[in-house]
Amino acid sequence: MAGRRRWTTDEILDVAAELLRTSATESFSVRRVAAALGTDSSSLYRHFRSKTELLRALADRVLLAAMEDHRPEGDWKQRITALALLVRDAFSRQPQLAGAWARYVSGGNGSRMVMEEVLEALGSSGLPDEEIPGHYHRIAFLIASLIAFEAGGGTVPPEEREQGRELFRVAVLGADPERFPAVARFARDLSPLQTDHQAAFESILAAHLARIEAAVRAG
Repeated sequence: MAGRRRWTTDEILDVAAELLRTSATESFSVRRVAAALGTDSSSLYRHFRSKTELLRALADRVLLAAMEDHRPEGDWKQRITALALLVRDAFSRQPQLAGAWARYVSGGNGSRMVMEEVLEALGSSGLPDEEIPGHYHRIAFLIASLIAFEAGGGTVPPEEREQGRELFRVAVLGADPERFPAVARFARDLSPLQTDHQAAFESILAAHLARIEAAVRAG
């Protein structure tokens, strides 16, 4: 009798990534990955002990691929901004994993490479060493939150997205000016949250980095 095929970690991750592209994270499971491979779950548990561990590995592989060709350039703010946009672009191609990355965090080499770049950039900013970890955590939280929020909108079907925009227009333009005077005042200038994500991403990150720069100068 022929022995059961042994799947490599990369083969499992390839199939799992493809499965995630066509299904929601909530319905994703080790059992479904095993079924797609034509095997049973027990053969996969030698590589990944749980769905969470598998999602962490997938998210870390996204980070690792993004960082392979990354070359730091510019000052510390330019380095962090370039890194944030690189990670944002990487997860935009598989938005289902962005939420998993923000929720579970990864601990592989991809994650370490991102941490190393942010910490090195902050180290060249003029911040005292004892303040760098705190700033790193706030930057990581900000980037992960923004990417996960944007990814959540990216997984919504086009017809549902358009329906949401229409509901937004009705809610804003139809607001009673006596009850909602501020909404009525700015109605024609307000946009749904799904509008121009990159500009919002860059401006929010830039404002945060500017605060760090101001603190360095004041210090």
